[in-house]
Amino acid sequence: MPQYTSPEVVIQRQLDAYNAKNLDAWLSTYAPDARQFELGGQLLAQGHAQIRVRTAPLFTEPDLHARLLRREVFGNVVIDHEDVTRTFPEGPGRIELVCVYVVEQGLIQSASFAFGPQTHF
Repeated sequence: MPQYTSPEVVIQRQLDAYNAKNLDAWLSTYAPDARQFELGGQLLAQGHAQIRVRTAPLFTEPDLHARLLRREVFGNVVIDHEDVTRTFPEGPGRIELVCVYVVEQGLIQSASFAFGPQTHF
């Protein structure tokens, strides 16, 4: 039976790749057919190609950085509360996110996001 990395380690790897703005390393933490949702069910992207298109513009933002505020692990589900600095069209700011990840066989199968309000510096 293959040994897989713990869900918490997978999510930390994706957070580190996100903060390094390394799109390929970040995407490698997702299953090829992974899905991203708004918390509540609206599909945002499905599969590596759509997830890449959705995320690539973020990685060009000069201020992009996610700071982990809290992490909870429940078996294969990891819930992160993050404070994310962004460069919005209106200028630099931040947004809080709650991210719910389902990890199976060492890869993110789904990610659901609750977006807080944007604040600007």
